[in-house]
Amino acid sequence: MYVHFDGYPDSKLPLLLAAYQHRFAGDLEPMARHLIDDVEHGWDELGTDLLDGAPAALRRALTGGDEYPSRQMTNVICADGSPAERELITQDGTGDLEWAYVLHPHGIEVIALQAYDRGPVVAWDTDPRSRIHAAPDAWRPDFRAPVVPPRTAPRLSTATSASASAPRKSARR
Repeated sequence: MYVHFDGYPDSKLPLLLAAYQHRFAGDLEPMARHLIDDVEHGWDELGTDLLDGAPAALRRALTGGDEYPSRQMTNVICADGSPAERELITQDGTGDLEWAYVLHPHGIEVIALQAYDRGPVVAWDTDPRSRIHAAPDAWRPDFRAPVVPPRTAPRLSTATSASASAPRKSARR
């Protein structure tokens, strides 16, 4: 499906991963139906409504607190004045698009269209807060996706170890 503001992977991929994990509860069929089948022409922009159902902290981490709706393209008119028909976007018909996101059962294939005709796949269970590189040359089809999981603080145990709780003896001679 065409998205006018197709966007770089560092902004669109977290949105799509979070949508799959939360709004669509890991079910690719309704996600594809919403993003592709139920759209007349295409999208002007994908918005934060795709984050419905996501935890508030994740939503804030991805948007910085900004909220904006997805917007479908409406009243699309051809140069001759006739209403536009939905077109199938193919490898040969990508025009000036820079990025493509292909939904697979195992993840999202991210294609830097100006350089490659395929791309690496990012697994659906990837943390949407991951650091994602946006440089097209980083998305080579024969390399791993340039996605770095977020750093997290070490998990603190509720029980302290005996050595940690035992008083220290001073070393006297």
